[in-house]
Amino acid sequence: MVKLSENLSESGNSIKKIIKGSIISIFITLIALIIFASLLTYTSIAEKTIPTVTIIITVISILIGSSLSMSTIRKNGIINGAIIGLIYIITIYLVSSLIEGDFSLNTYSIIMIAGSVLAGALGGIIGVNKK
Repeated sequence: MVKLSENLSESGNSIKKIIKGSIISIFITLIALIIFASLLTYTSIAEKTIPTVTIIITVISILIGSSLSMSTIRKNGIINGAIIGLIYIITIYLVSSLIEGDFSLNTYSIIMIAGSVLAGALGGIIGVNKK
């Protein structure tokens, strides 16, 4: 009976950490995109860099968010990190699709989904193994 309550408590803690990691990732993305938008506005950076920089910002944000949140759980980093990446990209996809009114998937979307899940898994591995 004690083992069951420990597992439920541990599971609830993992869910909180996953949600926290997703929120951290989204917050970092927002800050980075605001900085990038300012750079685009006030410098001569070409607009053709937007897709590449967006992917880089996404990957780095998810790596940081999943790494930070998995450092306290200390197990199942690859799975929990991948879940953080998936929650992140679903949230971003839904918000951007609602704003644009277009729910289609294209090559760019698939790259973003794969990159987000892989970045989350990698960040989870890093977080779990961080001392």
